[in-house]
Amino acid sequence: MNEEWTLWLTFILIGLLATTLPRASFIVLGERASLPDVVQKALRYAPAAALAAIVVPDLVLVGGAVDVINPKLGGAIAAVLATQVSRNPWLPFAAGMAALWVLR
Repeated sequence: MNEEWTLWLTFILIGLLATTLPRASFIVLGERASLPDVVQKALRYAPAAALAAIVVPDLVLVGGAVDVINPKLGGAIAAVLATQVSRNPWLPFAAGMAALWVLR
């Protein structure tokens, strides 16, 4: 086998072992394999943690350095405060964009 085929075979095997098999195991095994309650409770926070990991660096970093006086951070704070004031789903967007526009 030449070097190119070895590389492709490695990619395919890593794809199967690292992504497909762990995901498929929950579907195939169903109720026979359940996670402990502690793990299930911890996994409830995974989407919020992933979203925070994506959004927070963009809010606090400016040019690679932490800058707490930042228009994006001000807009985010305004949006969070708007969610606390009203249950209107459009108010946080409007408040956050208005604050961002004013601060810029």
